[in-house]
Amino acid sequence: MRILAIDTALDACSVCIATDASDDLLAQESMILGRGHAEALLPMVERVVSRVEGGFEALDRVAVTVGPGSYTGLRVGLSAARAIGLAAEIPVVGVTTLSALLAPLLATNGIGLIVAAIDARHGAVYLQAMSMADGIVVPPSLVKIEDAVAMLDGIVTLVGSGAPALAAAATARGIDVQVAGTGAADIAWIASLGMLADPEQALPRPLYLRGPDAQPQDHARLARR
Repeated sequence: MRILAIDTALDACSVCIATDASDDLLAQESMILGRGHAEALLPMVERVVSRVEGGFEALDRVAVTVGPGSYTGLRVGLSAARAIGLAAEIPVVGVTTLSALLAPLLATNGIGLIVAAIDARHGAVYLQAMSMADGIVVPPSLVKIEDAVAMLDGIVTLVGSGAPALAAAATARGIDVQVAGTGAADIAWIASLGMLADPEQALPRPLYLRGPDAQPQDHARLARR
């Protein structure tokens, strides 16, 4: 299987092509953007696909991060992935951002509780916790940091942009935690999870976990002339 993976859920804009015949990526490109994913993504996809023999016609599947993440970033990635899948007549699967953060730690660590935490602002994190013994301990959730600390027990490893704030709160409560990383998910793991995903179950639909921050203003309509 040859898969095109796309990630625009957070600050990273990343694209790769991977195959199940090798652990090495066939092509990849990534950059950190505060904004501008819409302008950067399609040219990046074109560059990455052009480096691989057969181009779009050689692809068997597209994987895309579905969140949680920024509204704009998710819409950009999902729209591009769906368009490519439609044009190439191949399935598109969704991979959650939290799963992509957890996967490498579960593969190489496997001890205790592994927690992915993404900064959701306003004193909250998007969180998912897993262990090799119990599987999913906490499903993808939007949790206040103080409530998240109450979920931590035993040997705890944190990963993601929300890990530092969660670690500080846990330490203040006398809970020993380890921060394994605070960066974006590795695009190679998004591709790997995409290969394993069932297209009938892992649908390319956004996982927001909360509504938009912006709200319409009451009584603020423009007067008609």
